[in-house]
Amino acid sequence: MATNKFSVIAHSNHEICNPISKEKLRVTLDRIPFSSGEKVLDIGAGKCGVLIDLIERHDVVGTAIEIEEDFIEAARENAGQRIDPGRLRIENDDAKKVIGDLDEVFDAAICLGATHALGNYRLTLEKMSEVVKSGGYMLVGEGYWKKEPEAAYLEALGATKEELLTHHENIEVGEELGLIPMWAHVTSEDEWDEYEWLYSSSMEKYCLENPDDPDVTAMRDRIRKWRSTYLRWGRDTLGFGLYLFYKS
Repeated sequence: MATNKFSVIAHSNHEICNPISKEKLRVTLDRIPFSSGEKVLDIGAGKCGVLIDLIERHDVVGTAIEIEEDFIEAARENAGQRIDPGRLRIENDDAKKVIGDLDEVFDAAICLGATHALGNYRLTLEKMSEVVKSGGYMLVGEGYWKKEPEAAYLEALGATKEELLTHHENIEVGEELGLIPMWAHVTSEDEWDEYEWLYSSSMEKYCLENPDDPDVTAMRDRIRKWRSTYLRWGRDTLGFGLYLFYKS
């Protein structure tokens, strides 16, 4: 079973594929003084819900980088109903390659829950800083440890402690790179629960409705292990933050 198949199905009912409310995200984005015609880059844009909303509200021009074709299809359908398609360009390729080939400067850049696409959190801030103008803004959504992760939790995730920092360390990384922190929000337990239960129930529903899919058993086993891991450890250990930086 391809990893992207599981992710696409589990996120099929998420408008934004991150554990943060639209209201909290909008409050953070409203700290950026967008002007009509400005250029915004979204790395790992998913279904482009955030970028389409910005185009609709502020008349900006958006460039999205997204490797998953199913998400792009959903994005194009959504964009066709809400905005002038000419104001949204979608690059369907590996983010590292696209960033390396960009020959334009952006007024703002966004990467929500997709820093792995460029390697890690610090590398993402570095790469974003290279393509954002002086006086521009960078918004990153990144996980963090709320407390010391138990060894059993890390084993269940297939992760290491070093893959994430703490909330204040995420802000410090930006400062070390010469960026000015302007705003931060963190996910509440309610927001995490809404994200995780929608993720879980979407997969359970798919398995019930598609019993002949040869991947059903593997997907059902995987989502139930994931749900148990979240309830046993993740809900108390893993946080998610929005970090808005200004490039002076």
